Amino acid sequence: MTEHRPLAGLLLALLAIASGPAHAAEPAQTPSPATSRLETLASAEAASPTYRQLNVQRWVTSGGARVLFVEAHELPMFDLRVTFAAGSAQDGSAPGLALLTNAMLNEGVPGKDVDAIARGFEGLGADFGNGSYRDMAVLSLRSLVDERMREPALALFSQVAGQPTFPAASVTRMKNQLLASFEYQKQSPAHLANQAFMAGLYGDHPYAHASEGDAKSVQAITVQQMRAFHKRAYAAGNAVIALVGDLDRAQAEAIAEQVSHALPTGPALPAVQPARVNLATTTHIEFPSKQSHLLLGQLGIDRNDPDYAALSMGNQILGGGGFGTRLMTEVRERRGLAYGISSGFSPMQGRGPFSISLQTRAPVSQGTLELVRQVLRDYLRDGPTEAELAAAKKELAGSFPLSNASNASIVGQLASMGFYNLPPSYLEDFMAQSQQLTAAQVKSALNRHLDADKMLVVTVGPTVAQDPLPPPTDNPTEPPLGTPEH
Repeated sequence: MTEHRPLAGLLLALLAIASGPAHAAEPAQTPSPATSRLETLASAEAASPTYRQLNVQRWVTSGGARVLFVEAHELPMFDLRVTFAAGSAQDGSAPGLALLTNAMLNEGVPGKDVDAIARGFEGLGADFGNGSYRDMAVLSLRSLVDERMREPALALFSQVAGQPTFPAASVTRMKNQLLASFEYQKQSPAHLANQAFMAGLYGDHPYAHASEGDAKSVQAITVQQMRAFHKRAYAAGNAVIALVGDLDRAQAEAIAEQVSHALPTGPALPAVQPARVNLATTTHIEFPSKQSHLLLGQLGIDRNDPDYAALSMGNQILGGGGFGTRLMTEVRERRGLAYGISSGFSPMQGRGPFSISLQTRAPVSQGTLELVRQVLRDYLRDGPTEAELAAAKKELAGSFPLSNASNASIVGQLASMGFYNLPPSYLEDFMAQSQQLTAAQVKSALNRHLDADKMLVVTVGPTVAQDPLPPPTDNPTEPPLGTPEH
């Protein structure tokens, strides 16, 4: 569902556009090839990457679906994404219901089975996608704008969204696939850790259970439950339609009305209720391995929290930016304790989790866990340095154009803005706010939301005697672990 373009190539293209005719006024002297390359790189480094300004148009269909539309006439195509508040948070007493319902939408419509649907999209050069998560469920379509392709692609998409038949054979196949995946997950320390972490963090809140449910709950789900869920959660009033492409306003309105009209009638579902803060606990899951998986964190923020920009910037410095972050520097580069370590906020409709995740050698797992806590304590006490903040701002400014570099990325941004009720100027506002942050503001925001000594901790691995940690050095004797499990 997401367009993938090589990052290096895209950055070079953006920088080339930004640099433009910068060298047109250079002296006639011909530089050496090496000098020319160095000058070009220097100018590219200094240039401000081009950012594509968006004119976001909004309206509501007659069925109650909210629409966000951006005209983009560079390519004769359009991208459509319909987002519903129909994720696993709406499962109720049937974990896995939302995911199974979403997976079944393109398995059958009146007069067409799953193969006919797939051939229909393929024959039109159209790309269909679907997915289900904790907050939301998504349906997407990419098609040419030529009427001969667009109209049948939209007709088929509308059938899939609004008239699924839930054929029995497909239900059985989907359930068997999920049951097989549950068996595989039992062998994944990362999955076991995440499952225990979310359950411990959220208790009886809807975010606590896995989106895919479990073997018992999935086997018990009926076609009647899926039909009822579809009627309620895939209603037009519960939908956000994002549309980007070579269309004018009238064409966009017609497409939005067609999709909205195909959906069941009904209102938006109530928003997810806030989660209560659970006491920090430590859970260990015994697992035969040479490594231990460590996951620690606490409740973070929802998507509309006013501290979102400051926390994003603060986390980029702590552990969200790969090499050079505080956690990566101390845990991997100076001690060789892990191949990688990352931290992050996952804002959702309700308060999503903040977490830090890594794998390390089992005999040093407890020392590594305490080291991570200490890095976080020190960071919360001192805040980021001016140099760290400046580097993070520069990195954000350089990557910001990528948020609108393609129609696929734009439609994703529009869908998120509509789903979380963000303003049309959200992207520009976020960038401006981030660039104006001070180190004191970032430190203050982090301390409002995080406490290193109130983290919920989950460890998955063997119980073994513990060794002392190696001292920090610029040349650790222990090489980092191999590629982590996925």
